[in-house]
Amino acid sequence: MKLERGCVQIYTGNCKGKTTAALGLAFRAVGRGLKVIMIQFMKGGGPYGEHLAAEKLAPLLTIIPTGREGWVNKDNPAKEDVELAGQALALGREKLLSGDYDLVILDEINGAAGFGLISVEQILELISIRPEQVELVLTGRNADPRVVEAADLVTEMTEVKHYYKAGVPARIGIEK
Repeated sequence: MKLERGCVQIYTGNCKGKTTAALGLAFRAVGRGLKVIMIQFMKGGGPYGEHLAAEKLAPLLTIIPTGREGWVNKDNPAKEDVELAGQALALGREKLLSGDYDLVILDEINGAAGFGLISVEQILELISIRPEQVELVLTGRNADPRVVEAADLVTEMTEVKHYYKAGVPARIGIEK
């Protein structure tokens, strides 16, 4: 099965759920026999639960984490972080144009742009070269208004309440 028409979706906002929403879409797509790839920016630590699940759903679902373990310094990103984000961007472009995937998810790409690891213009270029039958999903906080404008669907996750503020740490199987 191929998509008749692909769209560009964005999951952004200051709350939990952006990657999870993209994974839900990936799960639905795989259930219909579509081939999915998720390239994760700034997520070199792991493995996370989604990586283990993807192994069980291969070859229909592939997840490639990129970046180094730990946090990126937003005010002064390390040269290595910039280089790794550039490699992830090149890989995302390659997979988007390969004809091998129906759904391409670039997880945390908006955050990578917000941290200055890649440019907004590079994201806009990906949108402009997206093949018509490929669905493209871009996640991450602070999606640039130009990227929002170029998308077909934008969902913003808004925090109403978060258990982290009550001292609940990230849990295996839920957040990682």
